[in-house]
Order: sequence, then structure tokens, then C-alpha cells
Amino acid sequence: MANLLNVQSLRPISVSIPTVSSKLELSDLLGALKVRFGIGRNNYTITSGLYKVGKPDSQSDVLVSANYKLSFDVLRKNLDSLNVWILVIDTKGVNVWCAAGKGNFGTDNVVKSIKNTSLEHIVKHRNIILPQLSASGVAAYKVKEQTGFRAMFGPVQAKDIKAFIEAGHKATPAMRKVTFPMKERAKLISVDFMNAKYKLLLAMFAFFIFSGLDRTGFLFMKMFSTSLFPLINIFGGYVAGIVIATLFLPWIPFRAFALKGAFWGLILTVLLYSLIEVSYLEGISMGLINISIASFMTMNFTGSSTYTSLSGVQKEMKWAVPFQIGFIALGTILFIISKLV
Repeated sequence: MANLLNVQSLRPISVSIPTVSSKLELSDLLGALKVRFGIGRNNYTITSGLYKVGKPDSQSDVLVSANYKLSFDVLRKNLDSLNVWILVIDTKGVNVWCAAGKGNFGTDNVVKSIKNTSLEHIVKHRNIILPQLSASGVAAYKVKEQTGFRAMFGPVQAKDIKAFIEAGHKATPAMRKVTFPMKERAKLISVDFMNAKYKLLLAMFAFFIFSGLDRTGFLFMKMFSTSLFPLINIFGGYVAGIVIATLFLPWIPFRAFALKGAFWGLILTVLLYSLIEVSYLEGISMGLINISIASFMTMNFTGSSTYTSLSGVQKEMKWAVPFQIGFIALGTILFIISKLV
């Protein structure tokens, strides 16, 4: 009976495997643009399972990807002229690096996907190529023990996958290096900018109202005539923390992201104070608020950066957040006082 079961388990399974193109269509590009602005980002997924690019056979390479469609599309657009299989892991719609950190792109998920797709019946070799950024979540030796498949880690960038395969599955030192150039940082600006848009509008509305305060009461016309400085400062702090600090991240003094943002908040405050005439007290109040906003928004970028670590972020937040809250509170009080004196 045991021999019969072993023989039956080796029979090829008839399955219909979808084919995907290495060329992205307009809908793919529009979808990518949409998620870059944070629209539907949590639901931008592709069904997990096995896919084929070109006409792969039993000897073709098996590449592993997250089911976040942006990650999947970045991979497949770099597979032109190749005949390969793509094994898509259910990472709950999270990209490779973040999913590996959260455990969604982990050993168990890889093993489960290999078994669910009956990969051993589709390819004769026993190798899979995982993205290098999944290494923190996948124990290659456990994948080998549980499935018989050897897990290799490909290059950091999908654009290098063809060269990696052509070199006999060998990566150069450059392929292993994680870089975060200005171009890549710029891609993340739109998401962070839209992420807190309602909080930005609420803060601007609040200070628009506060601008109408007067020692005689509340003056409607004063609200319109004196709100320019606080509104520009709040919006400027937001932009300084998300855009300017992000683009110039490596060249800003200080190691802590909170201080990097505060640096640009201070620069912007001095610039605005020199251009718009307001009282000394109002200038200080908006400076504190501006610095706090820029500091917090830049610190928030640590989740998107390769320049820090989880422990580093936790350590920084313990001292930075109290200061940011204190600056906001003190700045708001001083601003109100500046309108009443």
C-alpha cells in the first residue's frame, strides 16, 4: 500500500496556470499611480498562486513574489524575454520587505504556497528564487526540510533578476546592496503627503479660526486678514517634513529623523518670518508649531526608510514625541496669547 501511495503521489497534476505578460498595460500604470497617492493601497492585490511568464517548462526558474500588485508588477515587467514561473505568496496585500518584517512573507507562507500549488509536480528541479528583502522572514533551511525545495535569495532590485539568472544564480556585490536614492525616496512622497491630509486640513482650519481672536472678542474680518502667516507655516511644516526632508535625507545634519525634520522646520520658520511681518510672539508660536509638524512628519518616514531600524525608531519616539507634543501645545497657547495682547 505504501509503494502504491508513493507512485500515485508522483503523477503529474492537471492544472490551469494563468499566463501574465511582462508588459504593463495602461490599467496597470493607472493602478500604480493611484496607490502612489494612497488610494485603495490596502486592497491592491493579486490572487496568490502560480503564474507563468512566457512559455516555462519543468526546468524553468521559479520566482517568488508578494501578492501586493505593485510588487508583482515591478517583478514581471523585468522578465521580458524570460520563460519563468512566478509563485505569488499571500502577504495580505503587503510588499515584500514589510511583509517579511510582519511575518506575512515568512517560512510558513512559502511552504504553504509550494504545497498548495503542487509545485513539485510542475518543475523537475527543486529550487525557488526569493527576493532578498524577504530574507528576514524566511528560514531557507526550514523550507528545504519541509518541501525539498532549496530557497535561493535573488537580488535586491527586480531589474537585476535577468542578470542574476544569466550568471547562474549568482549575485554581484552591487546586486546585494540596498540603496535608497533620491528617485526612490521621491516615489514615497505622494503616499505620505496624502496619508495625513485630513489632519493637515483640520489644523489649518483651527488656526484660521484662532486668527480671528481679539481682546475685544472675535473679529470675523481679522480671521481673514491675519491668517496667512499661520496657514503658510502649518502647510510649510507639513511640506518640509514630508517633501524637503525626504528628498535631502542623507545630507541633513543629525542622525535622528525627528531632528532632521526639525532642522527644515526651523529653516522654513526663519524664512517665512523674514518675508511676512508679524509680531515677535506670533513668530515664535508658529515656529514651535512648524518645527513640531516637520519633525513628526519626517520621523513618520522611518517606516519607509532603509536608514534606520525598528529598535532605533522606538528609541527615538520615546524622547521625540513628548517634545513634539510640547512644542505644539506651547505654540498654540502662545499663538492665542499673541492675538489677545
